[in-house]
Amino acid sequence: MTVAQLVALGASLFERRLTHGRTGNLSVRVGDRILVTPTGVSLGALDEHALSVIDTGGRHVSGPPPTKEAFLHAAVYRARPEAHAVVHLHSTHAVAVSCLAGLDPADVLPPLTAYYAMRVGKLPLLPFHAPGDTALGPVVERAARDHHAFLLANHGSVVAGPDLLTAADAAEELEETARIYLLLRGLRTTTADEPEEHL
Repeated sequence: MTVAQLVALGASLFERRLTHGRTGNLSVRVGDRILVTPTGVSLGALDEHALSVIDTGGRHVSGPPPTKEAFLHAAVYRARPEAHAVVHLHSTHAVAVSCLAGLDPADVLPPLTAYYAMRVGKLPLLPFHAPGDTALGPVVERAARDHHAFLLANHGSVVAGPDLLTAADAAEELEETARIYLLLRGLRTTTADEPEEHL
């Protein structure tokens, strides 16, 4: 992974409206340091010479001030030593699902497609915390021990992966499945793991 790839991914996610305004953030872990997008900067306007660096405790090491959700990235990396990238998006359909009442907090979305089942699997819903509320850190760290992807209530998705593109692929699959789920609400459906089961 190069810094240029992180910047290019941010621009691509923004241009395709997988996040909007100055929402969402990306990070990659290199050794004991985490390169993360800075606060107040749109993913569509990242500068490879102006990225933030934090440590695994979430402390700012160098560069511009990090996103206020840097602690969330650090928590995921502490829980998942094999992860080297985290993608956090405020994509429309995933956020819409995160606002629904009556969801199963242990697994929000059914495996409607084979790619969702492969790339995401079970998707827990974590309780609402205001953006930047560090009380979310321990909640995220616990969830990330068993799940590489989860949904923050009334907020957005968080996906970790062995590299940035793998994490982004899973985040995009999550968003697409959320869109399909909303399109199918109220209709009888089957799932990829049990095609004969009607929901």
